Amino acid sequence: MDDDVRERLEPLPPSAKLVYYVLDAEGRFDQTGLAEETRLSTRTVRFAIEKLADADLVEEGFCPTDARRSVYEPADAVDAESAPGPAPSAVVAED
Repeated sequence: MDDDVRERLEPLPPSAKLVYYVLDAEGRFDQTGLAEETRLSTRTVRFAIEKLADADLVEEGFCPTDARRSVYEPADAVDAESAPGPAPSAVVAED
């Protein structure tokens, strides 16, 4: 976790920090899964996600198995997936 993320997490409530740490460690979750994993109420998870989204720390996506549900993951994970990878190096065959 970089310093920018730590700075944006600092003013947030403990519930938002817990939700972020779970998302960062475990990956993508929906609200129900986050509530089960963190043992927070779904209302508290919803509040935490709103705070994290306001701080640009989480991204919302669609659940691949149920389009009515949203899934959440850390914004830096989304950025890393969409960032171009290193350019492939040319391989020179020797005869």
